[in-house]
Amino acid sequence: MPITEILSSNSELYGQETCLTEINLDLQESHNVTWRDYELIENNPAGEYRREMTWRVFDEKANRMANLLHKRGITKGDKVAILLMNCLEWLPIYFGILKAGAIAVPLNFRFTAEEIKYCLDLSDSIALVFGPEFIGRVETIYDQIPKIKTLLFAGENRPSFAENYDRLTANCSSEPPQVKLTDEDDAAIYFSSGTTGFPKAILHTHKSLVSACYTENKHHGQNREDNFLCIPPLYHTGAKMHWFGSLLSGSKAVLLRGVKPEWILKTVSEEHITIVWLLVPWAQDILDAIESGAVKLEDYNLSQWRLMHIGAQPVPPSLIQRWKKVFPDHLYDTNYGLSESIGPGCVHLGTENIHKVGAIGIPGHGWEVMITDNNGCPVSQGQVGELVVRGPGVMKCYYNDRKATEEVLKDGWLFTGDMARMDEDGFIYLVDRKKDVIISGGENLYPVQIEDFLRAHNAIKDVAVIGMPDKRLGEIAAAIIELKPDCECTEEEIVRFCSPMPRYKRPRKIIFDEIPRNPTGKIEKPLLRERYGTISLVAAQTER
Repeated sequence: MPITEILSSNSELYGQETCLTEINLDLQESHNVTWRDYELIENNPAGEYRREMTWRVFDEKANRMANLLHKRGITKGDKVAILLMNCLEWLPIYFGILKAGAIAVPLNFRFTAEEIKYCLDLSDSIALVFGPEFIGRVETIYDQIPKIKTLLFAGENRPSFAENYDRLTANCSSEPPQVKLTDEDDAAIYFSSGTTGFPKAILHTHKSLVSACYTENKHHGQNREDNFLCIPPLYHTGAKMHWFGSLLSGSKAVLLRGVKPEWILKTVSEEHITIVWLLVPWAQDILDAIESGAVKLEDYNLSQWRLMHIGAQPVPPSLIQRWKKVFPDHLYDTNYGLSESIGPGCVHLGTENIHKVGAIGIPGHGWEVMITDNNGCPVSQGQVGELVVRGPGVMKCYYNDRKATEEVLKDGWLFTGDMARMDEDGFIYLVDRKKDVIISGGENLYPVQIEDFLRAHNAIKDVAVIGMPDKRLGEIAAAIIELKPDCECTEEEIVRFCSPMPRYKRPRKIIFDEIPRNPTGKIEKPLLRERYGTISLVAAQTER
């Protein structure tokens, strides 16, 4: 079953019910308006901070988009790129592309003009829909992307080089396009995080997308009474595939533009949110704001909030221990997935396994897992090896990159590049990225283990451990530490704090700085390596 059929079914069953709400509290604050100042209609004028959409309007807008693409000669298998911030238009455009039989190509909103051009070229996209935040970047390259035959602008103040998405779709039929789709048809191209250079194009079928709906719904039990808060960017598989659980259950979701702790809690309170998916920095910011008194829980109604889950990066156990102290009644889950495995949890902890916090969990619904050595053979229980997964959401290939595909796809197994171990109960613990392992004096150091240890320090907000070149040891571990606001700490204090660790694991260089993270919450270690790779190591080479 193509994923578009789920949307069509929801339109028939729940047509008049709200499915999506967009909230922009930054806009609200700048205009000094109250929470309910605006009439709740489906086509609020641009600039209003709260907008809603019903399932029927969602489906009709997707049909209009599909029919517009057909008018422009875009047919089955053609690629259509999306470059938008999270907004009410995002998902109808995405589903409209799928209904046309075309392949949706979401783009990272942080891409530079050069990266946008690269991804458009790599994916063979022939159309692009973009928003007002990207006018400058698209204007820089629009005469260098000859494959793009259709350039649609979604927003106010249309630039002269693009056409108006709203006006054009309004003049198209809202009836479903006559396109026959199957499970095996190509559906979407997602891009890797680009942590090893320019990103790879990851091709998924409708079968992959539908499998994400069932995996997510099986893990978190979304029902018609739930309301999911979506904060991460929709271009990423994680955010969208977690929303797919709401799509399958026909339940509500809210798109929140902004990540301030008070905005998140206010939205949960006022919109009666029941499920929130957070990234590690946002969960940490919420706890910091509560513990400092900047945010007071009694100001919000949070009694209906039943589940908080985290994904996209390793989760420090100390963070969840703090969370459960503040929110003891919340169910908690963590999800492990890759864009190559369609996102919502080829491995997940499970809300019933809170006693195993620190593990990424067990195989997700419909998934198989192995931990292998360098020859692809399973390692013994407890040994560290590469995590490999197999299931219905494994990508079809890296588009236009046969060599890279063959390196990670073998007999249906996806080799993730993540190092992990399995305990005696079958729970998997992520050790580190294969490429991030530091080899120091012949010993393997796993940065995540050192980072988890350091995060237990009361003054540390965030930490990243990277390898630095060393003439004697080959590499040493360097800890870049971001302190909490108004906290002070010295290098000597960190050294003392690390003394319980085995000597070879202790960081030999301490740097106080901010930790850069990408929009999906992952630490940008390549940036840190570039920033500090040539730093003087004279002090670091002294034995501690």
